Amino acid sequence: MYFEQFYLGCLAHASYLLACEGEAVVVDPQRDVELYLKAAAEQGATIRHIFETHLHADFVSGHRELAARTGAKIYMGAQSGATFEHVPVSDGFELKFGKAWMSVLETPGHTPESICLVVTDAEESSAPWAVLTGDTLFIGDVGRPDLSPRHTPAQLAGLLYDSLHTKLMTLPDSVLVYPAHGAGSLCGKNMRAERSSTIGTERLTNYALQIKSREEFIRQLTSNLPARPEYFAKDAEINRTGAAALSELPPLRSLSPSELEGMLKAGEIALDVRPMDEFAAGHVPGSVNIALGGQFASWAATVLGLASHPVLIAETDAQIEEARIRLARVGIEELDGYLAGGLAAWKQSGQVLATVAQIGAQDLEQLLRAGKVQVLDVRRESEWDAGHVEGAAWWPLDNFRVSAPEIDHEVPLAVHCKGGYRSMIAASLLQRAGFRNVFNLIGGFDAWQQANLPFVTAVTASAK
Repeated sequence: MYFEQFYLGCLAHASYLLACEGEAVVVDPQRDVELYLKAAAEQGATIRHIFETHLHADFVSGHRELAARTGAKIYMGAQSGATFEHVPVSDGFELKFGKAWMSVLETPGHTPESICLVVTDAEESSAPWAVLTGDTLFIGDVGRPDLSPRHTPAQLAGLLYDSLHTKLMTLPDSVLVYPAHGAGSLCGKNMRAERSSTIGTERLTNYALQIKSREEFIRQLTSNLPARPEYFAKDAEINRTGAAALSELPPLRSLSPSELEGMLKAGEIALDVRPMDEFAAGHVPGSVNIALGGQFASWAATVLGLASHPVLIAETDAQIEEARIRLARVGIEELDGYLAGGLAAWKQSGQVLATVAQIGAQDLEQLLRAGKVQVLDVRRESEWDAGHVEGAAWWPLDNFRVSAPEIDHEVPLAVHCKGGYRSMIAASLLQRAGFRNVFNLIGGFDAWQQANLPFVTAVTASAK
């Protein structure tokens, strides 16, 4: 049997292709499906089956396009409520492809319709070889239990406990574990960096599997959940009905600097995808920077929303194309065009540039001691609790979709995150909201700690 994991780092998403004797299966496909078609062709196989382990909330799946292009059947958990043609599957459903087969385990908890797929390769052994766990079981973690509009987090957490202990943990320790997400995904709390594991390893090392009672499991799983982005529910609905093929997206409109200027005055959003240092050195006033180098699409969906239709600003056509595909992967499809010629054309037309001042940790500490600057931390709550600059204000970047922080516009404001990526997004949003004296901390809180500068934790701060 042929097996391949496709890992999409920007979304921390893993999908899979399995093939045996010319028949192939794809599990949890990403939005752009060419890679599966190419891999199957290289193996001399035809994609006949597509499984979704659940209705994904953090990205838009390519299951419908892949099915349309191959004639493959789509299989989903019986509780999915999917409105497109599919095969609803429950416990005991088995699919054979060549000398291999998949057996379905219904594992509600992350979502009501979640399933896991136990894979057996008869060419090697009659015993199970691996289990594709979707978002039920991660490496070092389990799926968050708050993504269903019909169930409370406590109800889902209870179902997840049952799914883990009565189904997944009954598999042999040697069975390999391949989840749908890795470190960085918001579908869990704290996944490890590895991209596979075994049932035995997770039994011994996964914190959630060490919790003995169902009640304590529910309590821990529903406490301190990471913020759930607004777009999660919308992506799940898109996946319930099935997204259009990427080829159906209309071509992007080319815009002149004067056209973009008029659109910005009318309230349009310009999304600058260049690296943050280039953005800091000069950018279109009022534009928002989300650099392609990080978790670009997730942050675009979080802070702009799926209903946004930004104008793209980039240096090359390749960057424009990459940005468009990555935005489509999370459901942002209706873009209003791109700035022809990028920032160079903007400058050549005589338009003004804005900048974001950058500051080092030592210089910031001196200004802070002199009372000449305020500090804004835009990291998530767990990061803030673990350590933060004393006296800093806290407003996580996830909250910027709702509103900018209530901070004095006139006092210089230094923004930081862990390493600088999120803080530059925040700085650009603050400038757009009217803040005029914004600094970005170079290297973020990591640089602050590396400089051995003082900080407090949530515990020490509360004790003062």
